[in-house]
Amino acid sequence: MIPQSFIQDLLNRVDIVDVVESYIPLKKAGANYAACCPFHGEKTPSFTVSPGKQFYHCFGCGAHGSAIGFVMEYAGLGFIEAVKELAENIGMPVPDEKREEYGARKIEPGTDDLYELMRQATQFYRTQLKQSDAAIAYLKKRGLSGEIAARFGIGYAPGGWQNLAAVFSDYSAPPLLQCGLVIENDEGKRYDRFRDRIMFPIQNQRGMVIGFGGRVMGQGEPKYLNSPETPLFEKGMELYGLPQARKAIRDAGKVLVVEGYMDVVALAQHGVEYAVATLGTATTPMHVQKLLKQSDEVVFCFDGDDAGRRAAWRALENSLGLVADGKNLAFLFLPQGEDPDSYIRQSGKDGFESLLRDEALSLSGFLLRELVAKVEMQTQEGRARLLELARPLLEQIKAPTIHLMLRKRMAELAGISQTELEDLFQIKRDSQPNYQSADAQRGAPMKPQARRREAIAQGQKARRQAPSLTRKLLQLLVFQPQLAAEVQVDLPEDNEGDLAGFNALLEFLRNNPHIITTPAVLEHFRNNQYAPLLGAVAGEVLEQGNWDVEEAKAEFGDGITRLREIARNKRLDILRKQAGLQGLNPEEKREFQELVQRRV
Repeated sequence: MIPQSFIQDLLNRVDIVDVVESYIPLKKAGANYAACCPFHGEKTPSFTVSPGKQFYHCFGCGAHGSAIGFVMEYAGLGFIEAVKELAENIGMPVPDEKREEYGARKIEPGTDDLYELMRQATQFYRTQLKQSDAAIAYLKKRGLSGEIAARFGIGYAPGGWQNLAAVFSDYSAPPLLQCGLVIENDEGKRYDRFRDRIMFPIQNQRGMVIGFGGRVMGQGEPKYLNSPETPLFEKGMELYGLPQARKAIRDAGKVLVVEGYMDVVALAQHGVEYAVATLGTATTPMHVQKLLKQSDEVVFCFDGDDAGRRAAWRALENSLGLVADGKNLAFLFLPQGEDPDSYIRQSGKDGFESLLRDEALSLSGFLLRELVAKVEMQTQEGRARLLELARPLLEQIKAPTIHLMLRKRMAELAGISQTELEDLFQIKRDSQPNYQSADAQRGAPMKPQARRREAIAQGQKARRQAPSLTRKLLQLLVFQPQLAAEVQVDLPEDNEGDLAGFNALLEFLRNNPHIITTPAVLEHFRNNQYAPLLGAVAGEVLEQGNWDVEEAKAEFGDGITRLREIARNKRLDILRKQAGLQGLNPEEKREFQELVQRRV
């Protein structure tokens, strides 16, 4: 079978919004996306896809699951076929089913939870920042407050070669190398990758640290040092600051893309909180896909020098095939010698947003400006060259209206008619091109399953009344599977209802501590007897919105304590009644006395 480590990695890397939207159209609905359910007939959308929690749920028929589950149900594929299709779409080679490795990355037995290592390293760097006067002085000089530093989890990696040995007792453990925290030289000696640098934790869309960017405080090189590619981190897919910016992006109705960590943090410090950054690489198609899922307006902000214009052009090239009618991509170039950090410190929020509003070029405007600048427009040869340069770019655009408007404008610039241009480019005018993907065009089975009716009933019953204690604990555990580690004792057993499902989920998570996401939970229980229950609970979690992780942890701990107290009181009542009827044997007497003492 395909290794579980690969399944977890796949679920961490795919975006369920991208997966679902490759089959059915989705519309933004607050923090989520909505559509009419593809698994049962309906006129009012009740099918919801959560980018933050990475699962889907239909409040009409109860269909739910991970990206893998959606592909299986919609496309009628088996588990292995669905996994292979998803993996191929994002360029992940599927491993040999008999080996626990894939690509160049080997997942060592017992070391799946690299996220925990990254969390501990993050905490260490944050603690070190508080103890470094030089690092604090540097951040203050850059105008950053303690509140902003805490919001982005900024830390400091002290000088020295093996500071992380104080955090991890086994400094030679393979996972430290695997997640990029340490480097091993040719002689087998290890040392910390990040030393004497301001540390910027990079989080994935679920807020888990997957890598770091380290910045020198002086004139050292390289100025920025990033984590290497790891099982957790692929820089061409991630955006720095997205978890922190998500709410501000919704409020502002746009997302600003800059080039550096410090730019994102400095903009947030001055009230422009809807900025994210690419991670030391050119803007990739995966970046563009992710950005267009966040907002209908994406503005790329670059320095005004030659390097900035080249970076902007690469972003444009990688956007052409993805932009859609109704989506607005724009490009802002800062004055020579300025970057977002320096400009907003000088001009403030109002000045920066005024520049953004007045000077940003639309995608079409930027494309035309750059092409015209490359040719001699006064000559016929130059205009012919313009069409030659434009043709491969126009062919990438799949948005019908944008494609049409650019054809018209390009024809005007070249001094020919639109009909002549379309004939030259061999563009058919008698039919609108079909820009659906092959996946979206292929048929899919629409067979509702009986288990959904049970999920609907459970979900409706739960929503009619305030959730019971056990139901609330189930919600919290589905939302944050790591909470299973907080339960150190056995809980009362039950063969029915919510408590039975809670116990089954708790036992599974205790035995599989690497399972830390809701999609992974739903994937494991997809064909299990508890699938309807957990699906209904996942829907309730979706309705709740985003819980604070620390508040969830505290509420879960309190709930477990109350659950144990209720169970003890029930057992005490049973023994008390039994004592009055037929007496207690010696073992039951000891149990009765212990329960009474605990109650006292």
